[in-house]
Formats: sequence, C-alpha cells, structure tokens
Amino acid sequence: MPGIMVSGWGNHGKTATVCSIAAAFEDMWLDLHSRLNPSSIAGTWDLHAPVAYIATPITAKPKSLCEAILTFFGPDRRNMTLPQLIQQVADSLRDHGVKVLIIDDVNRLRMHRADDQDVLDLVRALMGFNVTLILTGVNIPGTGLLREAIWDRTKRHWVLPQLETTRVHGLEVTQTERRFELVELDRFRYDTPADMQVFLNHLRGIEVHLRLAKAKKGMPEYLMRRTDGVLGTLGRRLADGAQAAMDSGRERIDENLLDEIVIGRHVPADEIGPSTGASAPAEPGTTKEDSSKKPGGRRPGRNTTFDDAGPRAAGLCG
Repeated sequence: MPGIMVSGWGNHGKTATVCSIAAAFEDMWLDLHSRLNPSSIAGTWDLHAPVAYIATPITAKPKSLCEAILTFFGPDRRNMTLPQLIQQVADSLRDHGVKVLIIDDVNRLRMHRADDQDVLDLVRALMGFNVTLILTGVNIPGTGLLREAIWDRTKRHWVLPQLETTRVHGLEVTQTERRFELVELDRFRYDTPADMQVFLNHLRGIEVHLRLAKAKKGMPEYLMRRTDGVLGTLGRRLADGAQAAMDSGRERIDENLLDEIVIGRHVPADEIGPSTGASAPAEPGTTKEDSSKKPGGRRPGRNTTFDDAGPRAAGLCG
C-alpha cells in the first residue's frame, strides 16, 4: 500500500487529525482480532501495537531515526551498528504487529544535507517492512521531500531534477513522490454551503464535550471571523473561553466573553513571503552566521554580565 503524506501550514491540526484517525483504526483492529496479535510468535511476550508514533529527530540521521523508532518499543539498542539497528527495527515492527507507522515533523528534513537524504532513503526502505507509513509536516511540497532538490549555484535556488531511481540498502526503490499520496490539510472555509456544513459539524462535535451549565450553541460566523478557520486557533481559543467562563462564573461562552480574549492574526499561506519575515535558504556549506556577516564587520562580543568567575575570583578561597 502506498504511504501517505499529510501537509499543511502550522496549527492546522495535522498531527491531531492523523493521531485521531490512527487511534480509531487501532481500536477497530484490536477489536477485530480480540485484542490479540494475529502474527504473534509462540512463546513471546511482545506488546501488540498496531500503531506506532515517532517524531523526526531534530538532528536526523539514519541511526537516530532507527533509535527513535526503537525507543517506542523500548528494546536495548546499545552498541549497535546501522545494519543491526535496521534489522532491529524490522524485527520490532513485525513482532509488535505494527500496521501503521506515523513519522511526525518530516519537514525537519532538508535535502541539501547528505544525512537527511539518507534518512529519506531509509524512510522509503521502511515501506518494505509491511507497514503503512504516514508522514506529517509543514508545507511538504516546499521542502523538496517529494523529489530530491539540487542547489543551483547560478540561479541560487533549489531545483527539482528529472525522476530517477536510486538504491537503498540493496533494494531498488522509486522516488518518494511515486510511493506516497499527498493530502493537503487546509483550514476551514465558509464560502459554500458544503464548506459551512463541515464547519458547523466540527462546532457541534466540540459542543458535545463542553461542560458548561449555560453553554451557548452557534456563533459560526463569529468564530470563523475571529480564527480564520484555523483548527488549532479555534480549539485553543474555545479552551481559553471555557476556562474564562468557569473562572468568571458565567458558565457560558458568548461573543462578549471571547471579545475579551486576544487572538493573534492568522497569516494565510498566500501571504507568506519576504514581507512577512521569510527568508531564502542559505547556500549549502554556509551557516546562518556566515550569511549575516558584513564585509569588514566585526562580530559583537558575548555579554558576560552574569558569568561566574568562580570562588577564587570572588576572594572566597585562600
């Protein structure tokens, strides 16, 4: 089965949506097999975990990715080589009956780094372990993960080469974009009757869980206007409103209450650019500090106000 990439801008509820769907699948799978692993090996005590979740390591390397997966299960992985770690990952996924592996924050991978390219190769190789991969991240199409980007020194931007195949651990694999289906998770809209109904259904789902004595229904236009349909912003502000309603004794969320809560303006995706503080990626081989230096300039010294020189400098030692 092909993998799935869930992309979207920040605070659009990618991780929460994927984890909610995966949790429902896990319950269904466990009930289907009477909470037993149908592929279990006699005499073993492995935990049955149909769904496994990890976050992409901040400093991603093939070994750190393997260790992150193994940490979910907790086996001893000390002094293992990369081939041993990959074998341990394959054994753990099989022995624990994993059907879905969620890898969050894949936008941390940058294709101009060799280690990150190796990590993406390993991710594709994991698809041969009989698991469905679900990758989530911010603006995946813009990261180059769907096709390895190459830095063009002449044009000074990333370019996508023609499709080609590569070899990973002796296995011939195709490019990422051929092995994954991309799902773009957008904010709620309020343009058509169908869009309105989807937003209303979501609000009704939230109202079911409100435990306020005077809970008020509705306000879809107001909430859409205040949150711009961003799922994370909507949930956070309703939570703030519920807390304020309880603290004030109103026991009701209404427009007057929410007017007292400051909500930051959501910046739409089409407005993101140089004018909003975004900057072009640095050229490979350079650092942020290098790119910010001015010719002939001097790097400012470090503030030493709160440095502790030790007891001898303070005259506390003889």
